Amino acid sequence: MLLDSASLYFRAFYGVPDTVKAPDGTPVNAVRGFLDIIAKLVTDYRPSALIACWDDDWRPGWRVELIPSYKAHRVAKAVPGGVDVEETPAALVVQVPIIREVLDAVGIPIVGAAEHEADDVIGTLATRTPGPVDVVTGDRDLFQLVDDAHGVRVIYTARGMSNLEVLTGDVVRSKYGVRADQYADFAAMRGDTSDGLPGVAGIGEKTAAALLADYGDLAGIIAAAEDSGSGMKPAARARFAAATDYLAVAPRVVEVVRDLPLPEVDARVASPSDEGRAALQALSERWGLGGSLDRLLTALEA
Repeated sequence: MLLDSASLYFRAFYGVPDTVKAPDGTPVNAVRGFLDIIAKLVTDYRPSALIACWDDDWRPGWRVELIPSYKAHRVAKAVPGGVDVEETPAALVVQVPIIREVLDAVGIPIVGAAEHEADDVIGTLATRTPGPVDVVTGDRDLFQLVDDAHGVRVIYTARGMSNLEVLTGDVVRSKYGVRADQYADFAAMRGDTSDGLPGVAGIGEKTAAALLADYGDLAGIIAAAEDSGSGMKPAARARFAAATDYLAVAPRVVEVVRDLPLPEVDARVASPSDEGRAALQALSERWGLGGSLDRLLTALEA
């Protein structure tokens, strides 16, 4: 099981009241909510291995260079030559190091990669790991990883932890009218305002799906748009002609990286060591983790 960590701790932060605090007054609603999310996932899906995938760079410079608007509306502070600071509530910022500390003590490995997002870490691990693999995220961009033959599915959290949706190839096709391996091309055409991707003007989901059904992939669609004898409607051909520059770079931005040189980690689900338990007891007392940590430990032991 591969966790899109930021997606989940943001969900936890907004799903648990900010009145949940440590003895010293530090907010721990995201920490406790994140632990409860993991406990539920482990209980319901019983993974044999578990990795918390991390955004070492939530807005990689190489993606921004290709499409400058990429996540630009979410930048709180630009850092020349460094990682831009994402607009994040201060009450959540202080909890992220605590989340990392607790995961370390529990024994859940955290894996990130320089100049890459958690999506890319997930894409690499899902591709190189023998299935089955469950990807847990609220980000539909990762639907492109669904692969029934390899046993990769997405556990989608957008409708809440009490209403999780498991996406297989059939589900992706029924929701969007495209195969999972066409989803990245579909997303590039549709665009995504939450990521600052403009898409192809005038091409919505239904049209994008119809074009993929007719021409197979984005390369085939672009070729048809450039061919006056292809049968593509003139209006659609004009829209793709106007989006030539965007389409030259969009696939690389939208597609997750699948070949990062990530280290091997021992991600087997197990109870914490005696040393880990001692550290967890101290963390629990310091941060007031109470029942949330207990529920996670019970789930891991089971």
